[in-house]
Amino acid sequence: MKKRISSAKRSTGVARPGPEPGYHHGELQEALIAASEAILAEQGAEGFTLREAARRAGVSPAAPSHHFGNAQGLLTEVAIRGYDALAGALREAASGKPGAREKLHAQGLAYVDFALRHPGRFQMMFANKRLVADDARLRQASRAAGHAFEIVVAELVGGTPKGAKTAAAAAWSTVHGFAKLALEEKFGSVKNEAGRREVMMTLNQVLNYLWPASGARPQA
Repeated sequence: MKKRISSAKRSTGVARPGPEPGYHHGELQEALIAASEAILAEQGAEGFTLREAARRAGVSPAAPSHHFGNAQGLLTEVAIRGYDALAGALREAASGKPGAREKLHAQGLAYVDFALRHPGRFQMMFANKRLVADDARLRQASRAAGHAFEIVVAELVGGTPKGAKTAAAAAWSTVHGFAKLALEEKFGSVKNEAGRREVMMTLNQVLNYLWPASGARPQA
């Protein structure tokens, strides 16, 4: 009489790893993502390893591979969560504002604030070589964040969809470039709340120059 193959094995006969002790499946994924974001915030992409993520989550070194395949898979999930959060922040920033200029101004502030408060996550979102570039969920999340800019810019500039996309690219380039420079501390330290406030004040002045709510460009 043949023995029944355990339900914990795949059709190939290879045993499927069970959940780590003390974790349910979803909880372990969340713990590994949180550990990864902490490493990225402290050490950047260069300091990230699956082993360190597992150590911080309190699980075996093999656990991340069971759930995400490899480092790229785990970092891609971090980037997806980042884009989702950024898109939400941009939509919330524009909500309730009286006009398109005010919406775009608020979104610019929200974009850079997100980068300063989540530097590791933000930098990983654009580290294409570390991610699964053809991941459908990653592409969708990235487009959703970009669309939050596009709908406001389209309201501001009108014209053709192509023209709105060009204007949105210009707006995104402005705030993304500022965010990158700010993270490199070109405008001052961002290691504490006081420093971040100073940088955000500088950004506010830049945005007032580019997109003044009154429509009148301030004098230099």
